[in-house]
Amino acid sequence: MTNYDYIILGAGASGLMLAYRMALDPFFDDKSILIIDKEKQKGNDRTWCFWENGKGEWDHILTKTWSKIYFGSDNFKDDIDILPYQYKMIRSEDFYTTLLQSIEKKSNITFLNDEVVNFTELKDFVQIITKNGSYVASKLFNSIHNPELYQTQKKHPVLQQHFVGWFIKTKEAFFDDSTATFMDFTVPQNGNTRFMYVLPIDKHTALFEYTLFSKELLQFEEYEEAIIHYLNERGINDFEIKEKEKGAIPMTAFKFSQLNSKHILNIGTAGGWTKASTGYTFRNTAKKTKALVSFLKTENDLSKYHKKSKFWFYDLIFLDVLANHNEEGAALFASMFKKADVKTIFKFLDEESTWLEDLKIILSVPPKRFIQAFFKRLF
Repeated sequence: MTNYDYIILGAGASGLMLAYRMALDPFFDDKSILIIDKEKQKGNDRTWCFWENGKGEWDHILTKTWSKIYFGSDNFKDDIDILPYQYKMIRSEDFYTTLLQSIEKKSNITFLNDEVVNFTELKDFVQIITKNGSYVASKLFNSIHNPELYQTQKKHPVLQQHFVGWFIKTKEAFFDDSTATFMDFTVPQNGNTRFMYVLPIDKHTALFEYTLFSKELLQFEEYEEAIIHYLNERGINDFEIKEKEKGAIPMTAFKFSQLNSKHILNIGTAGGWTKASTGYTFRNTAKKTKALVSFLKTENDLSKYHKKSKFWFYDLIFLDVLANHNEEGAALFASMFKKADVKTIFKFLDEESTWLEDLKIILSVPPKRFIQAFFKRLF
C-alpha cells in the first residue's frame, strides 16, 4: 500500500478545486496528495452558472456574462437589471484544463486513473481500495456521490433539480445575448415546478434547458419535446443542435455533515455543498474549498469543519413546502421576484444576508404554506 497525507476521490468541480487551492498554497508543498478518478479529461460535461458581485477569481475562464436576467410567469414577468451583480457561465472543459495546468506543475500531487471500490476508516488513517490497488491516507476528501445515503431516510424530503439542455445554433440572429432567462414558468406545469432556462451565448447560439424541481424524473424524450415546443412557440424552427447535456442534482436538507469523521470529509454534492433550495453548487464549492484549506492549517479533526447555519433551516422549510405542494412552485418564485429586490435574493441564496434581509425574503413569499411547514417541524 502507498501512503499519502491527503487523498481526493473524484476530479470534478469540488475535488479539482480543492487540489488547485492546495497547489497554490505553499503550506501543502511538503504534503503528498493523490487524486483518484476514472477520467482525467472529462471535456464539456457540465455548464456551471453563478451570480457574483463584481470581479471574481474565475473571470479569466468565463464563457459569458449577463448583467440582466428575465423572470417569467403567468403572475409576474420582468427584465431585471442585476448590476453590480453579473450572472456568469463557465464551461467545464475550460475549468478542468485551467486547474489541471496548475495542479500538474506540483511534484507532490499525483493523478491516478482508477475506479474506487470502497474506503474504510481505521484508527489513525483511511484505507482506499481501487480496482487496481490499495492506498492509505491520513485524510480523505470524498466527492463520490452516493444517493442511497439520503434517499432511504424519511426525515428530510428529497427533490431533484433535473434537466436536459440543448446548445443550439441558428442561421438567423434570434437571440438577445445581453439577457439570460433565469426562470420562465410559462411552460405547462403539469402538477410540478417546471421552467425553461435560456442562456444566449451570442445572437445565433443559446442553451435551452428544460428544468424541474420535483421528486420524480421524466422520460428523456419528455424533456426534449418540451424544448422543441418552447422553440416552436418562438418561431425558432431552423436550428442545429451543437451539444446536449443532462443532469439531476439532489435538493435536500439531509444532514450530510453526520457522514463526516475525524479522517474523512465529504465534499461537493457528496458533502451537501449543493444549495438545497436551488441546486446551485459551484459558488458554494468555491467558498467551501477556500475555507477548508484554511481549516487544514490549524485543525486535525475533519468532523469539526462543518458549521451550523440559519440557512439550513430556511432550506428545510422551503423544501417541505416544495415537496408537499410542488404545483405551487411557480407562484412561490413569482411572488419572491415580484416583491423582493433581486440583489437581496442573491445575497439570501448565497447565505450572505443579514437578519433584516432574511425578513424581506420571508415576507415576499405567500405565508400560509411556510407557516404550516414551520409549525409541523417545530412540533
